Amino acid sequence: MSLTKVELADLVYDHMKVDKKQAAELVDLFFEEMKEGLLKDGDLQISGFGKLEIKQKRARRGRNPQTGKDMTITARKVVNFKHSMVLKGRLNSGKS
Repeated sequence: MSLTKVELADLVYDHMKVDKKQAAELVDLFFEEMKEGLLKDGDLQISGFGKLEIKQKRARRGRNPQTGKDMTITARKVVNFKHSMVLKGRLNSGKS
């Protein structure tokens, strides 16, 4: 299942009884705060859900899958997610 920001805003609208514009602003604010937290501290922990963490990947050799030509993949930052034990338990219990 994929969930868009619009669908999240609709869920906020349904559950919190705010107007649709406010619901969309709340969803946008939530994601902006998540981004700011990641950029500021390098990690973001949400109890009962998991931890998002920025990791530095070093440059490495790779291959272009279309041409087969060797290339260097540049160093970059990526976001890594580690689930909480609560989420893992829910996933493995068969309950939604």
